[in-house]
Amino acid sequence: MENNIPKFRILNVDIDNIYTSDLLKRIRQGGILVTPNVDHIMKLRKDAHFRLVYQQADYVVCDSQIIYWASIFLGQRIKEKISGSDFFPLFYKYYKSDSQIKIFLLGGTSTSVEKARNKINAQVDREIVVGTYSPPFGFENNEVECQKICAAINSSGATVLAVGLGAPKQEKWIHRYKSKLFKIRIFLAVGETINFEAGNTKRAPKWMSNAGLEWLHRLVSNPHRLWKRYLLEGIPFFWLVLLQKFALYSSRRNQDLAFPQPEIISSSKAD
Repeated sequence: MENNIPKFRILNVDIDNIYTSDLLKRIRQGGILVTPNVDHIMKLRKDAHFRLVYQQADYVVCDSQIIYWASIFLGQRIKEKISGSDFFPLFYKYYKSDSQIKIFLLGGTSTSVEKARNKINAQVDREIVVGTYSPPFGFENNEVECQKICAAINSSGATVLAVGLGAPKQEKWIHRYKSKLFKIRIFLAVGETINFEAGNTKRAPKWMSNAGLEWLHRLVSNPHRLWKRYLLEGIPFFWLVLLQKFALYSSRRNQDLAFPQPEIISSSKAD
């Protein structure tokens, strides 16, 4: 659906220029929310399926202080940084008294997703999270498992699906199976948020987030998994933004694949 929100274009991504308060009101109408950070934007240059998912998302909001600063550098200041981990708790608190909002959590470990469910429900004083599931490794390539997940979501009565599987897996899974989730109206791709809600993973201090250093906190916390993402794959982002500043960036020339429009994209290509 067309959201009629002003856009800020950075490299090959159009980001909605919107305040959190406005997004909280609008999203009740339904739709898919994705929250790009620097890692997403660099992946989007190489992953045609991921780009297609982004093209078809209803809300694309800034998840990164670095992207926020880049918008200022490019002369198109974004109104507000809206990270998935900040937006999700605001969302369930905003709709705590709305009986039509019922959430299913998909992701995390079996322990963390249940901890998140219990903590969220305690905060809003009702069963707003009505179902959870921690999928096994490689589930996205197992059609039987994916159909089992769809059945569990449909039978839960949930109207909101929050998927915390990491990018681009979570976005691709939503894109592939959204049509089978008959009662879900709102799809939220929320990354590490389920573990944050459970208390299993600590977020960066607010001052680090505001200073654009949340990536450093995550890198120090998990260097083995994240060093390549932040130190090798993320650095070219700054060069590409500089090219855009001087009107030298071409999305066609600076991506490895052109935008295809396939009718079917197999989930076996995910990740």
